[in-house]
Amino acid sequence: MSKTTAALEEQVSIVIANTPAGDEKPTARQRLNVDKAFASILKLIAPRIRHFIRQYGLSAHWDDAEQACAIGVHRAIQAYDPEKAQFTTFVNWQLRGELQGLRFRLMTDQRSSAKKVEATTVSLSSLATSDGEEMSFDGLIEDEDALERVEAAASDYLARQATDALIDRYVEHLRKSAIEQLHKRPQPKRQLARELADPEMRARRPHGIDAEELEKLEQKLVRNREIVERRVFDAATLDELGVDTGVTKERVRQITKRAQKTIADLATNLPEFGVMADYRRPRGIPANEGALDAASCQLARARAMAAMPATKERSLAA
Repeated sequence: MSKTTAALEEQVSIVIANTPAGDEKPTARQRLNVDKAFASILKLIAPRIRHFIRQYGLSAHWDDAEQACAIGVHRAIQAYDPEKAQFTTFVNWQLRGELQGLRFRLMTDQRSSAKKVEATTVSLSSLATSDGEEMSFDGLIEDEDALERVEAAASDYLARQATDALIDRYVEHLRKSAIEQLHKRPQPKRQLARELADPEMRARRPHGIDAEELEKLEQKLVRNREIVERRVFDAATLDELGVDTGVTKERVRQITKRAQKTIADLATNLPEFGVMADYRRPRGIPANEGALDAASCQLARARAMAAMPATKERSLAA
């Protein structure tokens, strides 16, 4: 196996490993890993792509041919089975198929059958006329509401991404605070002596904390995350959350209040959330307009609470 073949197999395995199964959405880290690996794959097979483009006579359409090859590489990775063939062999057929299809679309009128009937490839723009005058074909199919829908979808996407990032930092803050408090708990001297003498007991206490306590902590974090997501950002009612999570309405209210203050502090103090903390929607603009609307509206409420007199935050592990 050559160095190029081995490198291709390695990068393809990275793409496959970072591609979630089914309908799961990839994380930001997974998307970054896939983008880097895909770029490396294209770089490794660039000489082969140039060879095929010249072989199929598509040098005059180089950009289109390169895009077709990139699509072929993507499809090859999706359908690749390492047990049946090497990727360097499998991708060749995908590249040839994409370039053959591109050549067929671009050079239809150059075939002998097309020449017999004097077929000619024309631009769609030349088919569009209005009152005897030629006009852009794009103007006939333009969707006047497309821009508004795209901006609204982009706003929702950015708001969701920003919200998820904030909640991640909030949960990380809770976990760190709870573990610090668990470390401060006094432990019986006999138990400490047994742990020092028994490796198995030490293995059951990662970070010096009992594994069962850590499991309970993670369960609380999952529960609190659900409460914060649905109560702060999705406006779920106390009754709904009480039934779904098995805690009292008062407990939900307390968790929500502390979360709003903590999230407001994170948005204010962490530089990556500066644009959210500073954002304000002008009065009179509907809620579905403007970037980061959903997140910023909730942050405005959270920041208002942060301005109130500070109270002592209860421990998550309490």
